[in-house]
Amino acid sequence: MVTEIKSPTYPESVADGTIANWVKKEGQEVKQDELIAEIETDKIVLEVLSPINGKIQKIIKDEGEIVNSGELIAQIEESSVIEKKESDQNAEQENFKEEDISQSHGPAVRRMLEEFNLDPKNISGTGKDGRISKADIKNYLENSTKKSKGSIKKNIEKVDNFSGRDEERVPMSRMRSTIAKRLLSVTQETAMLTTFNEVDMKPIKDLKEKYGTEFLSEHGLKLGFMGFFVAASINALKKFPVANASIDGNDVVYHGYQDISVAVSTDRGLVVPVIRDADIMTLPDIEKSILEYSEKAKEGKLTIEDMQGGTFTISNGGVFGSLLSTPILNAPQTAILGMHTIQDRAVVIDGKIEVRPMMYLALSYDHRLLDGKDAVGFLICIKEQLEAPQRLLLNL
Repeated sequence: MVTEIKSPTYPESVADGTIANWVKKEGQEVKQDELIAEIETDKIVLEVLSPINGKIQKIIKDEGEIVNSGELIAQIEESSVIEKKESDQNAEQENFKEEDISQSHGPAVRRMLEEFNLDPKNISGTGKDGRISKADIKNYLENSTKKSKGSIKKNIEKVDNFSGRDEERVPMSRMRSTIAKRLLSVTQETAMLTTFNEVDMKPIKDLKEKYGTEFLSEHGLKLGFMGFFVAASINALKKFPVANASIDGNDVVYHGYQDISVAVSTDRGLVVPVIRDADIMTLPDIEKSILEYSEKAKEGKLTIEDMQGGTFTISNGGVFGSLLSTPILNAPQTAILGMHTIQDRAVVIDGKIEVRPMMYLALSYDHRLLDGKDAVGFLICIKEQLEAPQRLLLNL
């Protein structure tokens, strides 16, 4: 019995996708719920799982091809999954040995072997322990009788000119291409400006040290910094509602809720899941949402719905060691807050020099909608709440 494999049903905001990778090839055995392909959209990578045990009979859409929602991409012939044959296991062991032998050569030699598609077993190495050198490859090509003279000459010239400084040109992934277009569009279509301030993180660190263990015991997760920044941003957005607004054509849309987008870095690029109705959530709920989204992002499990919307964004470059940056707006939002690494610095407190854990804050905003006075006031509001956490409870 043959089962049709179709692409997932896309949300309305996704027009189509691209076959990014066939994890399983034609003729390979697959188990039920095993990953067989990945489809990349403008926002996320969707996984295609096998609905049955069987064998990939035919791949209809190759890697790089565009597929629409619910489109046929492959066929699987149903069968019971067989155990690996002894011959297959021996073949895998042999492949492992060949890879191990190949790795014994230098990186430049390995690149040349790949460049000319040569089998190292056919080349006599004159180096230590039989290692192959550049001269060995050149001699092999000169003595080869399997190729035409023109081909041999071309390859020999290629070896002579081989410096080890190889280049590789690969197509940009669909997600990276979308990110690039969006970032370029923001810089061209908005009047983006950035204002800076700094915050003394000692009160928050003291709070974490004093109540961190109890918080973990009560809620089952660590008390982080991001929850405080989200809470402080919510209060600031209520005081400066224009920072929570967006431009739609000739209209200004004021959002009566605070959906906070939190930037998360993944291997495939930056994703921005949204904490919805963050303004009615408690600090533990906010921390829990951040943790869940972070884990889903690392596992590639975020959905389109997880990243839709958002009225304000927070990006934490501090986790990578960034001391200062100018974050780019997450259109169509009006502002984005940039957090940075905490660094002990000498500051003046009540006329005395003290060492305090300081963090630079950056607020990038669309000057078409948000004036400099309000932007500075917004950032000061966040600073004041973080330096006196009791203000968060009192909504000051």
